Amino acid sequence: MALLAKGKMFASAVVAVLALATGAQAAASCGKTGAGFEAWKPEFAAEAKSEGVGPKGLAALAGASYATKTISVDRGIHKAFSGSVDDFMKRRGGAAIISKGRSLKKSNAALFSQIEANYGVSPGVLLAIWGMETGFGSAMGNQNTVSAILTLAYDCRRPGFFYPHAIAALKLVDRGALTASSVGAAHGEIGHTQFLPGNVLKYGVGSGNLRDKGTALASTANFLKGHGWRAGASASANMGAIAGWNSASVYQQAIARIATAIDGD
Repeated sequence: MALLAKGKMFASAVVAVLALATGAQAAASCGKTGAGFEAWKPEFAAEAKSEGVGPKGLAALAGASYATKTISVDRGIHKAFSGSVDDFMKRRGGAAIISKGRSLKKSNAALFSQIEANYGVSPGVLLAIWGMETGFGSAMGNQNTVSAILTLAYDCRRPGFFYPHAIAALKLVDRGALTASSVGAAHGEIGHTQFLPGNVLKYGVGSGNLRDKGTALASTANFLKGHGWRAGASASANMGAIAGWNSASVYQQAIARIATAIDGD
């Protein structure tokens, strides 16, 4: 789930959390550098405990480090979605995603058939997202997930957005779906299709282990269904659901093009 605007995906949860925890949010002040991160962690731990995070999650929080790589990636995020759709497709290897996506659609026909029967989401869009996000699972990231998401909850740029995802990540540690050493993408995204932790809690299916491709693809279908995907309609007719995944226009259009090409094979 490439991060530009996973903002809309969790907006209602952010509003709810902030409405309930305005005082707590104010207590855990943000920072613009790593200098205050260690002092911030105990403050956030008190909030996390009040939100229902248990001992394993709190231990993962205590062991987290300020993620300088995450901050570096975050500061350049808008550049990744600049230019035309054609330019974006070239940078992200659109033609290769289509080619491999067609092959994977055939070799995993039973899986995609079951997912479509359960959620009404066609294979093309799932393969487009899978290919775009991690190269079909070949690059799921090597950044510590807990450290990344906590760093973003601490950072002054968007603490309100990342606060509920940080709480969710710690709850996933409590549940065993994550560990303190789990790794993923720079913004804390997890698994084959790169879910933020809060969306794992809300849309993850089965075991919730998104490093398993079947679980990740079914969870992605569940997410799209939850964002209004209309069964039987084309990807271009389901742009609203795709926008829920990522609000960058070039990303949405690229996904729709790739999905149409795969489903049309």
